[in-house]
Amino acid sequence: MDEARYWIGVACREHVRRGVAGEFAQLGHGKAAPLRRMAAGDWLVYYSPRERLRDGEPCRRFTALGRVEGEVEQVDAGGGFLPFRRRVRYIEGGEAAVEPLLDRLAFVRDKRRWGFPFRAGHLAISAADFAVIAAALGIDATAIEDDGIDA
Repeated sequence: MDEARYWIGVACREHVRRGVAGEFAQLGHGKAAPLRRMAAGDWLVYYSPRERLRDGEPCRRFTALGRVEGEVEQVDAGGGFLPFRRRVRYIEGGEAAVEPLLDRLAFVRDKRRWGFPFRAGHLAISAADFAVIAAALGIDATAIEDDGIDA
């Protein structure tokens, strides 16, 4: 089996909560490409810049973490919206503000422009960065190790 990779997906907190409740990931407003870059067994952590998509207050928090499962599927979300989604098994944890973690996250190269990496909407991160975020979310490392991943 290939080694797991670690990803950040960017979505408003409201949408992340919907995904957690429905056990799915949806990225880039329903695009398939970012979901296809991930493989079953990879790990996904969500960063939420805002509470809601258009009119939300700033959030700036990591809001969910889970293990990618299954294949990319297109669903009918109603009103003619046909987004692509992927099943994710989320691990129960809290949320964590991004600012206190900036000095420990290697993917944030310029601490003054820390938001720049998130603009892509989906990015690969190192196992070390993933471990920093997981710990900040209050997720017990054994929950990850029990899945055969040593983050």
